[in-house]
Amino acid sequence: MNFQIAVLLGQDGLTNGAIYALLALSILLVFTVTRILLIPLGEFVTFGALTMAAIQLGKTPSVEWLLLALMLVSCGMDLYDQLRTRINSRKIQHMVLKVGYAVVMVILMQTLPLAELPMAFQALLTLALMVPLGPIMYRIFFQPLADAPSLVLLIVSIAVHVSMVGVGLLLFGPEGARTQPFSDSSFALGPVMLKSQTLWVILVSILLIITLFVAFERTLYGKALRATAVNRTGARLLGISPVFAGKATFALAAFIGALSGILIAPITTLYFDSGFIISLKGFVGAIIGGLVSYPIAAIGAVAVGMIEAFSMFWASTYKEIIVFTLIIPFLIWRSMTSHHVEDDE
Repeated sequence: MNFQIAVLLGQDGLTNGAIYALLALSILLVFTVTRILLIPLGEFVTFGALTMAAIQLGKTPSVEWLLLALMLVSCGMDLYDQLRTRINSRKIQHMVLKVGYAVVMVILMQTLPLAELPMAFQALLTLALMVPLGPIMYRIFFQPLADAPSLVLLIVSIAVHVSMVGVGLLLFGPEGARTQPFSDSSFALGPVMLKSQTLWVILVSILLIITLFVAFERTLYGKALRATAVNRTGARLLGISPVFAGKATFALAAFIGALSGILIAPITTLYFDSGFIISLKGFVGAIIGGLVSYPIAAIGAVAVGMIEAFSMFWASTYKEIIVFTLIIPFLIWRSMTSHHVEDDE
């Protein structure tokens, strides 16, 4: 291995690690606030990438129909809860607005000249379709089980992941897709050429991580989510709604997942079932952080990306084994250093 190859591998590893870091932070955020391991997070990545690819080809990706169907189910559940209790006119108006939003998205996707739109507007359309799926998923599948044991929530998360993989095959088909790069320019770093798309991924990831840090440290809603993560019962007594916290974290996770898919789609071909492996590598980073520490999880995720890149050079056949074996020593170390008290029956 010479210097040029090492720099190229480091470039790939840093790019992948930046995406894994975003996903690791999403997994940590959702888990600390809701106790849910968001296994379907990878589907937001692939759905976002494939939706963007379909828009660039001028095809309607059919995600708008999925959004409308799930929105109707979600509003139906809310209406049923309203009929069982006292009807709140404000909540009824909120339901109408949500259904109206889904209908508007369907109309836009059916009427706009998708392939002729600027790339920034195509990305915004993709995010507008994908982000609402996060809180809808929480409302339908997890909110009724919010107080269930963690094992039940994990089983439901696995079931949602399997279902979304099937839905992805139905919506996008078995073919993979790539999107057009944000920029075709490149920059010389000694003997190595750095692609501008790589810089886009790294810069957007860093900007998003900094924004998340500032939001959670300085804003009222960020502090409310942190309070829910520390003590759900105490947060409820202080007037912080766990339902709002769950929907907000799922919306943020959907945004990060879809944005990650948009960022990496010009670099690698993604398929309907590619999301699980991608999110699993983010999960390895989250485990390195003990499902608690955001900075350590981000650093661990970047390390996973670097190890994966260099493993492709030294032992490409075993790169997945090498990456996922990393989780074992950290689990052993966490098990030996943590002190937990058994829950009462």
